[in-house]
Amino acid sequence: MKAALFCTCGYQGPAPRGVWPAPGDEYSAELAEASMATTLAQFKLADEVGFDWVTVAEHHYSPMSLTPNPLVMAGAITQVVKRAKIAVMGPDIPILNPLRVAEEFAMLDTLTGGRVVAGLFRGTANEYVTYNINPSESRERFEEALQLIKRAWVEEQPFGWQGRFYEYRTISLWPKPVQKPHPPIFMSGSSPESGTFAARNRIGLGLAFTPLSMALEAAAHYRAEAEKFGWEPTPDEVLYRVAVHVADTDDQAMEDALSLNDGKPRKGISKANQDVEGAAADAGYFGKDKNNQRARLNDRDLQKSLETGQLILGSPETVLGKIREIQGQLGAGIMDLTLGMQMGEKTMHAIELMGEKVLPGMREL
Repeated sequence: MKAALFCTCGYQGPAPRGVWPAPGDEYSAELAEASMATTLAQFKLADEVGFDWVTVAEHHYSPMSLTPNPLVMAGAITQVVKRAKIAVMGPDIPILNPLRVAEEFAMLDTLTGGRVVAGLFRGTANEYVTYNINPSESRERFEEALQLIKRAWVEEQPFGWQGRFYEYRTISLWPKPVQKPHPPIFMSGSSPESGTFAARNRIGLGLAFTPLSMALEAAAHYRAEAEKFGWEPTPDEVLYRVAVHVADTDDQAMEDALSLNDGKPRKGISKANQDVEGAAADAGYFGKDKNNQRARLNDRDLQKSLETGQLILGSPETVLGKIREIQGQLGAGIMDLTLGMQMGEKTMHAIELMGEKVLPGMREL
């Protein structure tokens, strides 16, 4: 099993929480700079202690994540991460220019000598307000954009594109990706529609913000659909993201977790504005599985997050045991471990403990 470390690049200072978009009256450029420097230091340490991947993602208008363009952040990461793969999970391609995304990934793959993983995602429902894109078009825009990006990576001769949402007179990428035919691709597959599309196009399955019970259903659907299309996903084509904090003892890990928000639920970016999220849902963003997909993103307190498999806390032995349990049920070959707890030296110590005492056991799975 491979281990990825996902740092959210959260703002390390006073800021509005649980609202979206977050007002900037408390914003400090100095604290933002320090927050980004901290994230780069965490990624550098993760590379040094043996993580297989480091992961960055796209979100907007929130102190929870200072990476509205994750490919820019990934470019900075290339300067401190010299061995691990850099997974961009990802640009939200329905709200972006897909050709620009294809070019930026090709640049990044060249800068890293072929160490890029391309997570191509739809983003959270609220983010369609960011660039004024109709959420009802999200899935169709995503599917067309993904096909355009893949073709731009592999086509050797200039070509034009006339689609429903995108039109280009001529396309000819320079540089092209180092990896052939292109970097490995992952997409979110929590809904049945997404799982079927991923299986039909032989794309890796990413499961984030998903209770383990729902992830098991989604992975089973993906594998069944892949069989219909004549192939079998390997474990390395299934990724599960889970929040994690490791300390020297179980009690210390729990104490650290309880010190953040007193263990109360924290609103994710999507749920921080119920009006926007509800409007996007009603417009068709979630598709036929709307109720389940909205419930998947509900706020959960500390205990509920532990029970649903979205959070792992404890000593290295406890954390490894829980990872082993999840892997045995889900069959995921990549565990994307979210480092959301910004606790200074405790966070750095957690990364060191992962490298020394957890990653060796994960590799045996």
